[in-house]
Amino acid sequence: MTSGKSFISPGAKHMLLATFYFALMNIFIKAISHLPTMEVVFFRCGISLLICMWYLRREGVDWRGSNRKLLLLRGVFGTASLVAYVATIAHLPLGTAVTIQYLSPVFTTILAVYVLDEKVMPLQWLFFLLSFAGVLVIQGVSDHAENFYILIGILSAVGSAFAYVTIRTIKDREHPLVVVFHFQLLGSLTGMLFTAPVFVMPTGWDWLNLILVGLFTQLGQLNMTKSLQMEKVAGVSILNYIGVVYATMAGYFLFDEHYGLSTILGMTLVVAGVVLSMLVYRTKEKPAS
Repeated sequence: MTSGKSFISPGAKHMLLATFYFALMNIFIKAISHLPTMEVVFFRCGISLLICMWYLRREGVDWRGSNRKLLLLRGVFGTASLVAYVATIAHLPLGTAVTIQYLSPVFTTILAVYVLDEKVMPLQWLFFLLSFAGVLVIQGVSDHAENFYILIGILSAVGSAFAYVTIRTIKDREHPLVVVFHFQLLGSLTGMLFTAPVFVMPTGWDWLNLILVGLFTQLGQLNMTKSLQMEKVAGVSILNYIGVVYATMAGYFLFDEHYGLSTILGMTLVVAGVVLSMLVYRTKEKPAS
């Protein structure tokens, strides 16, 4: 007799969709990497903000929310992470930038211990060290300029971790659209403030790429927020790592990026460390569920 439950949970479905949309977003951000970082942030958040406002109006949802301090924090952490992430995509191979960003579940789990009072098994700490070792391998074969952006990428992952924990904190108290709206609003204002002195007029295909970045941002953010509100971060974060495959393939076929054996080894260690950690977590949670 079947239980009637889907093999893939609703939260996992939303995370799979988010990963796909973010992969498309990354491709179009890479295509406009010649534009200033803050200008890309402005258009990315601004276009997504307009879409979000339309959805809020259609659904009749109050954009202000009821947990404004936490919504502001989510916006601050998300914006800081986004700025750092766009910079890494512009200056590092796409697969490397995405891999570094996907250290965020490691930092999220560490934060969850102190903020959400979640438990971490000793074996998970070993896998965390494995992921960090992968970053060191990648960094060891990079020049000084790339090392700087690898550090920026790590800071982006930390910012994402704070944002994810904030989303979990307000998971039952805010509509997903409200959470996304505050992030896009703060990102738009920040981008506009810093874009004005260095604005470069987009030309030709840049406009279409910017619109698509905003569109796929909105779709990715909405599905990611729904996923994190439905299930624990550690339960769905593992699905993010499909994005590494997307990014590496896109970098190779679309942007003529080639990876040496040491870089591939480092990327493999990062992904393996976090995936093994998530598998251990799921094994621990299964009897309880």
